[in-house]
Amino acid sequence: MVQARNRSQAGDSLRLDRSLSDPQSTIENVESNMNEPQRRQPLLQMIIGSWVSRAIYVAAKLRVADRLNDGPRSAEELAAEAEVAPRPLYRVLRALAGVGVFAQQADGRFRLNPLAEPLREGGPDSLRALAVMLGEETNRSWGGLPETVRTGETAFDRVYGQPVFAYLGEHPEQAKIFDAAMSGVTARAMLAVLDAYDLSGVGTLADVGGGLGTNLAAALVRYPAMRGLLFDQPQVVERARPRLEAGGVRGRCAVEGGDFFQEAPGGADAYLLGHILHDWDDARAGLILDNLRRAMPAGAKLLLVECVLPEGDGAPFGKLLDLQMMVVFGGLERTEEEYRRLLAAHGFRLTRVVPTAGEHSVIEAVPA
Repeated sequence: MVQARNRSQAGDSLRLDRSLSDPQSTIENVESNMNEPQRRQPLLQMIIGSWVSRAIYVAAKLRVADRLNDGPRSAEELAAEAEVAPRPLYRVLRALAGVGVFAQQADGRFRLNPLAEPLREGGPDSLRALAVMLGEETNRSWGGLPETVRTGETAFDRVYGQPVFAYLGEHPEQAKIFDAAMSGVTARAMLAVLDAYDLSGVGTLADVGGGLGTNLAAALVRYPAMRGLLFDQPQVVERARPRLEAGGVRGRCAVEGGDFFQEAPGGADAYLLGHILHDWDDARAGLILDNLRRAMPAGAKLLLVECVLPEGDGAPFGKLLDLQMMVVFGGLERTEEEYRRLLAAHGFRLTRVVPTAGEHSVIEAVPA
């Protein structure tokens, strides 16, 4: 009996040693012991993930989280306010309660869960506009992914007959949603950037393609002695002025309208491009870099905030975001080496890549 137990323990030890030296073998052994439904479940969850995102879109579009802010409500009450049919809305909310977005009480009413808080509008961490944006034009564009893979053409351009930024220029309501979505996404990313990258000594920071000025305002608040320069299309920077005023930084921030494919502002110590180059292929990104290179004074730095894709597996967010860029914008996410080559081709030398606590990194470059 003792000998048998010792032999069993020796076998367990041997299997442990093998698992430490060959983790892939361990994974395969675990998978071989799983039954068929268990092996299918993770993939099934991925396949039906679009069902959840579509339900979240409906809740965001109908402002359900805002309507629940003051306490639990019934589907009938919510439907009356939103002017929709109560039973279908109930079924959507029931499904979202099933995945933890909302909670359904014993009396049938729904209330906010912490997961639903970012679906409220207006907060610094709000994702409502992003959920709406992704549920509308973006969702239709993703339906063209097979054709994009077949032809290499941008799905959005084919579906809507024009590139996304031209479309937004002609559709002001969609442009407002886009601006709010990007502000919600970039606000938290910028805080991570400011924690990871030291801007001390930068007298003037130019935010090129800076949208509503969310990133620049955050930097100016963090560095009270710094001055800012916001550069974007004229109709965009006009919408930025009230936000800069509300943030208390308008007095330290110049606002300049222009087209970064044609020109770039001069006179700054550092130039920030936050989530800009990934919107464009190498040819169009190169035009932006060429204009920056001509405008930048000696000693200035270029700071790109982007997802830097690692080689090999992993980093699912950046690689899925790359598909979003391909389908909607015609752009791409890049590896460090791809950024190094792109920058070198347009007169810059990549000096370092500074990771942040989030999904993005700061790519620092100087004129070569």
